[in-house]
Amino acid sequence: MEDDDSPDPLQRPELTDAQWNRLLDFGTPQDAGAGEYLFRSGDRGYDMILVESGRMEVVRDSLWWLEEAVVATPGPRSFVGELGLLNGQGAFLSARMTEPGRVRRVTRTDLRRLMNEDDELCDLILHALWARRESLRKGPAALTLKLVGPTSSRDFLALRRFAERLDLVHSAIELQPGELGSLAGHSMTADDLPVAFIQGEPITRATPGMVAERLGLSYQADGDEIVDLVVVGGGPAGLAAAIYGASEGLSTVLLDAVAPGGQAAATSRIENFLGFPFGVSGRDLIGQASLQALKFGVRVYAPCEAVKLEPAGDLLDVTLTDGRIIRTRTAIVTSGAAYRRLELDRWSDFERAGIYYAATQLELRQVIEAPVVVVGGANSAGQAALYLAANGCPVRLVVRGRDLGARMSSYLVERLMEDPRVEIHTGSRVVALDGLEALERVTIDTVGDVDARGLFCFIGAEPATSWLTTLDRDQDGFIRTGTDVAAQTLQQWQHLGREPLPFETSTPRVFAAGDVRRGSMKRVAAAVGEGSSAVASVHRALAS
Repeated sequence: MEDDDSPDPLQRPELTDAQWNRLLDFGTPQDAGAGEYLFRSGDRGYDMILVESGRMEVVRDSLWWLEEAVVATPGPRSFVGELGLLNGQGAFLSARMTEPGRVRRVTRTDLRRLMNEDDELCDLILHALWARRESLRKGPAALTLKLVGPTSSRDFLALRRFAERLDLVHSAIELQPGELGSLAGHSMTADDLPVAFIQGEPITRATPGMVAERLGLSYQADGDEIVDLVVVGGGPAGLAAAIYGASEGLSTVLLDAVAPGGQAAATSRIENFLGFPFGVSGRDLIGQASLQALKFGVRVYAPCEAVKLEPAGDLLDVTLTDGRIIRTRTAIVTSGAAYRRLELDRWSDFERAGIYYAATQLELRQVIEAPVVVVGGANSAGQAALYLAANGCPVRLVVRGRDLGARMSSYLVERLMEDPRVEIHTGSRVVALDGLEALERVTIDTVGDVDARGLFCFIGAEPATSWLTTLDRDQDGFIRTGTDVAAQTLQQWQHLGREPLPFETSTPRVFAAGDVRRGSMKRVAAAVGEGSSAVASVHRALAS
């Protein structure tokens, strides 16, 4: 949160007199006595606290198995808060005065105003909030969200991926199959796993949605609110659209059914993205983009799945799985695509124990130094093979086509051909899976049975458009936009006196960008360009 003795200048920046006085102008003064709480864990919409005089302590509240722990002791001329201030997450620590003093409260609205009006203070505060979040991961605060589940459980992996992609302070305890660990003494069974402990209170058979609801990360409308823009899908196209929209003054909501990042977050290394000559991991790229979205005031909700998008007079209604409706003036669909699966017996069994659709540090921990098979012939498969090999896994790359360079960038092909840790099988298919409780072997038609602790599947994806039944799509489900919209769907445009704008779908004021759009390039850089360009059309639609 903040510590007066912190050696990290990012966590406790030295403010000049002018900076401190400008910061005070955004706060509302309050006198506080010793022992008085300024916010408590679980509070939603809590304020950033400016300490003018006196002293505070920020604590992780006692849990049923642990006593209270002091995280920081901020004193005069300091500000208290962390990254949750920006995304609306409920407080997971408590702050109280240890001696009488005077503080100022900066509400989330005033903090947003500060970031819009004062670039210098914005940068100082944003760096501090980010640095504090990183620091809190390593201390007692990480126990405020504790995830427990079997190593091989798909549900447990989904919880961990959700927490990591949303950058939540948490800890994860892996259990071996059939074990309960310390849970055995608390009337829990294997059927209760995975368990999420929030402030010590257990949620059994926990899902990302349950955790998000308890943490205050699920969508809550502000009265009869109408937003300017809803972006459905938090991949590179969606994040770019949300950032550009919010930075240009549009009230913007970003929804994702899992967590921001899409397939890009599952990419171990992106080397052809502008501005990163030494490459960047998908996780780092998405993490920085997510922070940028919060900086500009994007309201990010995940997991939050849209199931319907339909006109409502001059507005649009976006319906969520729980029936809640977001009313908006415009929408951009960037819902991406769902991973394709191989049609093999026992595929669904091993999805919980050895089959993966991403190759990041999270998946690597499940297969470290064990033999693996990667299936696919595009860049994502090549990047995954190199990443796994570099971290000690013997890799077999299985490519259906006979030309490795047909769909893969030449720089990846060259590296794969030169890497002795990667064995390439072109003109080949995986035809069978085998193992007891977890994947142990796969069968490759040109080789036979091979040992494999993990099978990493990168064979493309189906566009996530089945919920958009009224939009004009091609035979494969990709959304038509702009001049590609079919002529028979253009009648509804006559009263508008115009044709669809670039990236606009067959429904006015509904746009599409990224992998979900027919004709898109299916590359991270292209998706970012499409998302930001779609916002230009949004402005034109709003103006008309």
